[in-house]
Amino acid sequence: MKDNNQFDDRYLKAKKRVEAIKGFYSNLASFIIVNLILLFINLNYSPNHLWFYWPLLWWGLGVLFHGLKVFNCFPVFGKEWEKQKIKELMDKEKSKNEKWQ
Repeated sequence: MKDNNQFDDRYLKAKKRVEAIKGFYSNLASFIIVNLILLFINLNYSPNHLWFYWPLLWWGLGVLFHGLKVFNCFPVFGKEWEKQKIKELMDKEKSKNEKWQ
């Protein structure tokens, strides 16, 4: 029974990870397609005033941070950081309670 629960936990974790990766690639594909369209529009209708790089820059930063988070290259606010912060807060609460007892 315990092995089955471990398998279920691993399966759910893997499925969640695959969904996160799939979400990143969807975001990346949208980023590329929309920015190519914006570039085309900008160069065809107002070539003297270039504005396409603003959405490219800001959305690009969002895609970058999304990718760093999905592929665990972003140490701050990752799973390990969460676990460490939870442990830190629990230890702090425990020591505070022991101090007053």
